[in-house]
Amino acid sequence: MAPLTHRTIKDGWFREISPEWRGQAMTLKVNKIFHLEQSKYQDILVFASETYGNVLVLDGVVQCTERDEFSYQEMIAHLPLASHPSPKKVLVIGGGDGGVVREVLKHSTVEEIILCDIDEAVIRVAKQYLPHMSHLMSDPRVTVHIGDGFDFLEEQASVYDAIITDCSDPVGPAESLFQQAYFERVRRALRPGGNLSIQAESLWLHVEAIRDLHGLLKSVFPTVEYAYASVPTYPSGQIGFMLASTVDGQVFQKPTRAVVDTRYYNWDVHKAAFVLPEFGRVMLREGKDVRPKFGLGSLPPPPGVAPSKTKRVLLLGSAAAARPCAEYVLREPANFLTIACRTLSGAQALARDLRNATAVSLDVGSQDPKKRAEFEKAVAEHDLVISLFPNIYHVDVIKAAIKGKTNLVATSDITPAVLALKNDVQEAGIIKEFYSFCGVLPAPECSGNPLGYKFYGSPREDLHTLLDSATYIENGKQVEVPGKELMDTARPSFITPALALVAFPNRDSVPLREVYGIPEAETVVRGSLRYQGFPEFVKALGKLGLLDTERKPWLREGLTWADITQRATAAPDATQSCLMARVKELCQFSSEDESRRILSGLKWIGIFSSEKAEIYDGNILDTLCARLEPLMRFEEGERDLVILQQKLVVEWADGRQETITSTLEAYGEPDGYSAMARYMGIPCGIAAQMILNGDSTSSGIFAPHTKETCDPIRRLLDEQGMGLVEKVG
Repeated sequence: MAPLTHRTIKDGWFREISPEWRGQAMTLKVNKIFHLEQSKYQDILVFASETYGNVLVLDGVVQCTERDEFSYQEMIAHLPLASHPSPKKVLVIGGGDGGVVREVLKHSTVEEIILCDIDEAVIRVAKQYLPHMSHLMSDPRVTVHIGDGFDFLEEQASVYDAIITDCSDPVGPAESLFQQAYFERVRRALRPGGNLSIQAESLWLHVEAIRDLHGLLKSVFPTVEYAYASVPTYPSGQIGFMLASTVDGQVFQKPTRAVVDTRYYNWDVHKAAFVLPEFGRVMLREGKDVRPKFGLGSLPPPPGVAPSKTKRVLLLGSAAAARPCAEYVLREPANFLTIACRTLSGAQALARDLRNATAVSLDVGSQDPKKRAEFEKAVAEHDLVISLFPNIYHVDVIKAAIKGKTNLVATSDITPAVLALKNDVQEAGIIKEFYSFCGVLPAPECSGNPLGYKFYGSPREDLHTLLDSATYIENGKQVEVPGKELMDTARPSFITPALALVAFPNRDSVPLREVYGIPEAETVVRGSLRYQGFPEFVKALGKLGLLDTERKPWLREGLTWADITQRATAAPDATQSCLMARVKELCQFSSEDESRRILSGLKWIGIFSSEKAEIYDGNILDTLCARLEPLMRFEEGERDLVILQQKLVVEWADGRQETITSTLEAYGEPDGYSAMARYMGIPCGIAAQMILNGDSTSSGIFAPHTKETCDPIRRLLDEQGMGLVEKVG
């Protein structure tokens, strides 16, 4: 049996990387993985660590370890219970590991405990691997209910003396347990004098969220207090608890009786837990932020220079590059960012935890006059628009920016449709050879599928691009390649000896002579990079008719993939042997090794299978894309690779020739930003800030093709550690 592996464990170390505590991570040395499971609600991992005993991890986040779990369990239970004169009936929501139940049973007044956890798998796994926590779940005073805590409270009124919400962070299964509707149900379910205790994050990481939660609870309960404890394996080594009571003036800081058999909790710790550090106290009590300011924009302006004026920026789109771009723009405290997506939830997800950021819903592509007017109004109300929308929307965005006299930065090629607007925008306000090849690929260890390629979203745009013709200049002559012959032009590309890459031209390279001001160049080629073997596989898909974009009357629901492949290839029947023979006949593979490799890949995709196909838009390409999307997407913990090289062959006046290369080899962060997101988002953010700073006073449509435009951006990218490596040979 192969050893167990998990995306959070690399080189024998567990890494807790999360956007909830961006820029830092907890790591633990792993001795052995005990259990892996994807339950109905979450990813479950249990491993033996070198120094903290057995560790339970849910969705990549440490929930408890044998070494330090007692501090959290004791505090979340004893703070509310020791503050109650005589708790008899207690409800625990979450806490399937059993630790809170263990602590509640230390109170002799307790007669009944109801535990409600949404995930039976956590209870089952804890019994096996954390028995010291879960052994009292079988106590006759304990009743276990499997279900959603929010739903469980719906019909309950004046039932419990205390409710303890032992939940994970306010995302995923626990999200509903941090909403006002939940707290209203909790108050209704509590008896007079009842107390609530809920996990409430760390002051070091989430002080704004704690302030907001405190205010939300104050709108429901007359008395609300915040306390905290030390837990080494929780982010920042600290975790908080929000305490609320139905009694006005309840004094949580003074326990009414002692609790025995504890390791962390005692009388003095109870009282001290409510004494907050000053930055936390003034945030919760006075709404002031006295934390240190650091990073870009944190220093006062030099003498004689006026402080920056507030700038309003509208960011359009939810592409992977949106978050890095937003974070860069908000490094400047004077910038206020509005993030707009078609759905409000998408915008809210991007804006979460960003200072000076708000979320709105805007539909750029809508033809509805009211929605169109809303979009144009939003554009006009901002100083700058950043568009990360697909190219098809950029003309509409530019027209709105022209109408509103609003500056615009877009991640887009300058298409003929955009160039046609150039005059409107202005009214509103010796190299011998040049090669430029780029690829956004899965990192080598993540490239194990037949194409050696993965998609960020729908494969349609990537595959459709491979059907487009390409034009370039070679030895002074213009070369045109029809789309169906594009993969035949692929040649090995020796950028780095560690990667087996091939390169092929894409789209029209001819205008680059004028764009870059190199009319003397005899060869000008722009193209794409892929791993070796990709072109042969795509050629096979094309020869089999699987990249056909024409609507087929026969392509309808109910067909299997074998049926589709038979019809597309005109095979005699739909048996696998017959289809594979037809593939060999049509593709005429160059070797038996290539035949085996591609046939194996086609079987992996499933085009010979008896599985029913989901038909899309009546054509084979879109139907194939629907098949490929789940098979070839980036999975959690995987990383991408952006590889780019520009090569110039320069002839000097003395007749010497030199080859100058600029190379980028950048890898994404597992469970963090992809390389594509960073290298798209941050340059976009830099360009936006340059415009906001007034670094460019000219009007028009500008691409980063000139020294004047590129040098400042390159300098700032170098400062971010994102520059290219230049060599002369």
